[in-house]
Amino acid sequence: MTVDITYEPDVAAPPRRFVPETFDAADPAALEELAAQLIARPVGNPAAFEAWILDWSDLARAFRAARQRRRIAMTRDTTDAAARDAHLAFEKEVVPRWRRLEDGFRRRYLESPFRGRVGPRYAMLDRNLAAAQALFREANVSLLSDEEELALKYARLVGRRTVSCRGKAMREQECAALLEDPDRAARKDAYMALAAARAADAAETEAIFDGLLAVRHRIATNAGCADYREFRFRDLQRFDYGPGECAQFHEAVERHVVPPLTARMERRKRALRIDALRPWDRVARPDGRTSPPAFSDEPGLVGLGRGLFRAVDPGFEEEFEILVRNGLLDLMARPGKAPGGYNAEVFDIRLPFIFANSVGRYADVKTLLHEGGHAFHTIATREEPVPELAHAPMEFCEVASMTMELFGLEHFEEGLPADEARAAAIQLLEQRLWLFVWVATIDAFQHWLYTHPGHTRAERRETWKALRRRFEPFVDWTGLEDAQAIDWHQQLHLFRYPFYYIEYGIAALGSLQIWQRFRRDREAAIEGYRAALALGGSRPLPELFAVAGARFAMDGPAVAEAAQGIIERLAEIE
Repeated sequence: MTVDITYEPDVAAPPRRFVPETFDAADPAALEELAAQLIARPVGNPAAFEAWILDWSDLARAFRAARQRRRIAMTRDTTDAAARDAHLAFEKEVVPRWRRLEDGFRRRYLESPFRGRVGPRYAMLDRNLAAAQALFREANVSLLSDEEELALKYARLVGRRTVSCRGKAMREQECAALLEDPDRAARKDAYMALAAARAADAAETEAIFDGLLAVRHRIATNAGCADYREFRFRDLQRFDYGPGECAQFHEAVERHVVPPLTARMERRKRALRIDALRPWDRVARPDGRTSPPAFSDEPGLVGLGRGLFRAVDPGFEEEFEILVRNGLLDLMARPGKAPGGYNAEVFDIRLPFIFANSVGRYADVKTLLHEGGHAFHTIATREEPVPELAHAPMEFCEVASMTMELFGLEHFEEGLPADEARAAAIQLLEQRLWLFVWVATIDAFQHWLYTHPGHTRAERRETWKALRRRFEPFVDWTGLEDAQAIDWHQQLHLFRYPFYYIEYGIAALGSLQIWQRFRRDREAAIEGYRAALALGGSRPLPELFAVAGARFAMDGPAVAEAAQGIIERLAEIE
């Protein structure tokens, strides 16, 4: 299997300005030499300063491309020692040097007499650079590499895991698909097999997480922050909300989402003719039917995606075809692959790459829609030379992806039989309610984790179980308390992207507003969506929401409105 991505796509990227075509960003000496030339370059007027910014951006893209390609190769095959070593060597040897060079670039920018005289289009860049510089500490350079190494260790652990279910060894994704089986005994066997596989790795997983907590606490302390939560909120540049708004969101979900979801789970129990909703009963079809495989291989999934994107807007199909033609898709699960799914920009060719672990489920179609939304966002800002202005805040990046899921929901009949399209639409909307409670659970857990340094593993597990009871009171965990206590081990973000999860809740609120607009005025909704994507990171977060036709909010009324919209649409479909 090849793990590289073509350097010559049939859609040409804008030419480089400053970095030679033969430049190798993985060569630390070459990287430092080119950066030193640029940092030392005399700048005598605003026009020269803007040219300097663009050349710095050119070098940053070359570095990010080298890093991204190695990350992609490593996640595509965690058993490939060469790919793993190349990724880790880059993280340990090149990334720390680049972080120090970035410090020099930011200082040069912030100290320039021409700062603020290059036009309003650089306003967000200026804000972001000032915030990043205020947080930089030389002592954290090596610690950030240590953090990456621990996160990679977790990815390898999950990547090599196999699950033994009913006498067959399988990948986690394959076993998880059995949770949709109409046979309750089969579902239970699948769940217990998954729980057993995670339990077998629990001690190693907890040790990795303890290491991550320790290194993150040191990073926060070095930066003069009260705790890692403060550090990470500043690091993620959350200018428009803070821990207080997150707590407000948690409370709103408990008040406005848990009750209607509880009512739906009561309906599910009646439909399934069961007395208690167990963890293996959550995703099975209430009608007792078996969902046939939505596809059997990558071409089948690509065909479904192509049809859905075309139905939403032919322009999206054309953009999706760029990925298909240029080998920028890796969608099917296989042994050794890292968990999860993502969209990653390959910075030198300025195109997206979609990674997934599909096994034929309808949920995999939703994943392709989600990552497709991210990919269209990347393509929409392809001509922007400054990466920081091309990339929107992550809260809006997730609006791009989650909105595309909802757009696609309205066209499931394009590629699925009518009954299956209806079932898939119900599943997606019901899972959107589940998403709110899961986001609240994961986010509240992280707030506790990092404001209670030195906590024990036992305290961590009890806190997790309490949060599960708070946000999912309708699930019966009797006899499964040990499995419940560690089911957070499955959440990649806790290990690799700390505090990155509330974004999904914020984005869900925005995407549901855009979807409601789509149902009223399709043309206006798509126009606003595309316009907002094209702005990248050149506007503040609330303005991006507004251009897309949504209101940025995390409060009770916003959550209540979103939940009501889902319930009403479910009633229409049902």
